[in-house]
This record gives sequence, structure tokens and C-alpha cells, in this order.
Amino acid sequence: GEDVCPRIPTHKESIEFIKSLGGKFTPELKTPSVEMPYEGNFTQEAYAQKMIDEYIELGIPPEDVWPQSFRPEDVIYWVNNTDYGVQGVALDESHLTDGDYREWHQMLVDNGVKIVAPALWMLVTSDATTSELGILPSDYASSAQEHGLDIIAWTLERSPPGLTGDDVWYWQSLQDNDLNDGDKFALLHVLSGIGTLGVFSDWPATTTFYANCMGLGLREASTNADDGAESGST
Repeated sequence: GEDVCPRIPTHKESIEFIKSLGGKFTPELKTPSVEMPYEGNFTQEAYAQKMIDEYIELGIPPEDVWPQSFRPEDVIYWVNNTDYGVQGVALDESHLTDGDYREWHQMLVDNGVKIVAPALWMLVTSDATTSELGILPSDYASSAQEHGLDIIAWTLERSPPGLTGDDVWYWQSLQDNDLNDGDKFALLHVLSGIGTLGVFSDWPATTTFYANCMGLGLREASTNADDGAESGST
């Protein structure tokens, strides 16, 4: 037969497909590459609302959606204008100094945001003397906890084998350790111990294997952490 070029599904079509499989949703509102308002009247707020409207239209309840954005203004908009802001996720790759991220965490809390999502390396630090695994939670992680923020981390399985050499941005705070691929599980275990809700991964087998072994799920993470039990990532 005649070759047919594949077609990228629309956001709404992806929702329908994931819904048919019984899945949950973690959509990211991408930062626009065009000047906003687009074509004069399509504002950033309208863009943020349009994404949520498609979940409403398809009957997806707010508890099944974790909308996320690197623009905190988007997350705050969802908090103030939709029922989907309760699980809104403030993605973070910028706040690396003590004063900056502590003030930023407080700003999120003051505006009703409940979940922060930094890169993996921002949540941990090397410690070969007091930690059995050589990894401890960072001050950033402590600040998030002190401010009552839940945590989602990104991105596992996006670094080369051995976790050393070129392209180890996601592991940069642990480069003093003698890393190997098994340290992916050590990292997950440390993140689990601070009640991390979830860990984004480009390959789901590692996080799924860990979660299944530890009996963990996205819903139970914070509750288990509050109870002093093991909790972790999916």
C-alpha cells in the first residue's frame, strides 16, 4: 500500500488515548516560542486555560492531572482560576543559591502552589562520610520540605552509562562520588526518604522496578513520609 507519513496527535487526542489505558496526566505547558499575546489577542492566560479546558471537556477529574510549567505565573493562574491548580507543579531549573530558592519556595506557598519540581541534582549532595549511600538530601530539598512543598524530580535515564563523562548535567552535584549505574537506585532511595511524589524518567523500567519493590505509589508518597515510613518515586 501507499506509504503514509505518521501524524503527531493533538493534545486532546493524547488525552483520549491515555484515558483509554487508565493512565494519569502530567502535561507541561511549554514556554511560548512566539511573542505573547499571539496574533494580538491570544494571551498567556488564555493559553494556560486552553490546556486545562481540554481535560474538562474530556471529563478528566482534577485529581488525575498534574499540570506543570516552568513559569510560576502559569501555575498560580491554575490555582486561582481552575480546579486543577491543587496539583499544579512549578518546574524549577533556575534557583540555585540559598536566598533565591528559599524566597521562591515561600512565594509559591504564599500563592497556593503545593508542588515544586527541580532537576535531580538540585535535590541531593555528595556525602561519603556520614551517608551509607554517599548521597544526602540538599539544602534545596530541606527548604522545600520546610515550606510544606511536595517534590517531583526530573529526569532519570537521561545520562550516559556510568553517569560520568560528558552530558552528566542531571548528576552534577554527585560527581565527587565514584558513580555507577546502580547509583540510580541509590538516588531513588534517598529521594524516597524525603517523600518525593514522583521522578520523571525517559525510561520507566528503573523507577517502576524500584516502586514495585518498595510497594510505593504516587498517592502514598507524602502520606508515608509524614508517617516516618519509606516513601518514594514512581
